[in-house]
Amino acid sequence: MAAKTKGYVFVLMALTIFSAQDGISKHLAGAYPPVFVAMIRYWAFAAFALLLTARARGGFSSAIQSKKPWLQVARGLLLASQIVTTITSFVIVGLAHSQAISCATPLIIALLSMPLLGEQVGWRRWTAIYLGLAGVLLILKPQGEGFFDVKALLPLFAALLFAFYVIATRLVSRYDSPSTSFFYTGIVGAAAMSLIGPFYWTWLQGWDWAWMAIVCATSITSHYFLIRAYDLLDASAVQPLTYIQLVYASIIGVTVFGETLNINMVIGSVIVVAAGAFTVWREHVVARGKARSA
Repeated sequence: MAAKTKGYVFVLMALTIFSAQDGISKHLAGAYPPVFVAMIRYWAFAAFALLLTARARGGFSSAIQSKKPWLQVARGLLLASQIVTTITSFVIVGLAHSQAISCATPLIIALLSMPLLGEQVGWRRWTAIYLGLAGVLLILKPQGEGFFDVKALLPLFAALLFAFYVIATRLVSRYDSPSTSFFYTGIVGAAAMSLIGPFYWTWLQGWDWAWMAIVCATSITSHYFLIRAYDLLDASAVQPLTYIQLVYASIIGVTVFGETLNINMVIGSVIVVAAGAFTVWREHVVARGKARSA
């Protein structure tokens, strides 16, 4: 199998597992505090990060040496907050609607990259951003009701948190290696959740022990497949495929949890996905042009 083909297979496997993980997280968060669910999930992720770090060249002594440790800590806290917010939105807003709004993340990143990273955004990406935000407003507006559903601001806040996490990751990548960033992501998040999570501790009942075990297993395998995918593909090739999660979330939300997809959400999602995919593609084209002229 060619390297790129194998990379695409890894991406699809990772996204499929991520989607299953989201569905199980929604089920568990409906019965247990989202912070508690996120804490257990983070423990598995931290164990995976520790295992990879131990096997990497230089081990822990190399991974822990960051030139921007406070920025690494901020990254870890941002992602932990985003995961808790996202799991909460799965319960309050719904799986499909939450994923639809999260598709606006590349657009938010493009907006934040200008003041925080000093990047230039041309008229093409500005147009995509405006259209994408219009799509988000369409998703937020429920049919036959008020201007927008206040509850839907929760996944929008989660998308904002993740956008700041990505910006912080881009900033710290100028100073630290990917292995250092991965180590801090797992350890800082697990530490933060371990400080807060015990206050929400609830003993699991019946089959929920098995569901939680599956969440932990999927947390490890999905990140493993995604890491393998990034070893074989550029980020610009991986990002557009992540919109498949919206399709998965819609299927799971409708068939398993009885969610409904109104016309506003469908049309808005198409606009947001198209705008986001174009933004990512255009960013890749601009970066490739700069690399050639350098």
